[in-house]
Amino acid sequence: MKPGTKLKSAVCNTEVMVIRSGDGQIECGGAPMAEAKAEGAGEPAADHASGTLMGKRYVDAAGTVELLCIKPGKGSLSLGGVALTVKDAKSLPASD
Repeated sequence: MKPGTKLKSAVCNTEVMVIRSGDGQIECGGAPMAEAKAEGAGEPAADHASGTLMGKRYVDAAGTVELLCIKPGKGSLSLGGVALTVKDAKSLPASD
């Protein structure tokens, strides 16, 4: 998977764009994400249903994977079963 790839959730409306890719399977709602919407969408797993927010960037703990949410949904993002977190905004330098 390369930067710029759009991935869609199989269990909710979530869509993301890959900003930085790494190793592992990107999941939403506990189900693997793919470039094409899967048929017969189910429901997100209970432990992966905290939702996604449009315009937010999600990263793994090591910072090797970064995803931009372009369409929000009910499922939460994870990499190999480990939840991704919202990336903190960089603070601007103080002006004197």
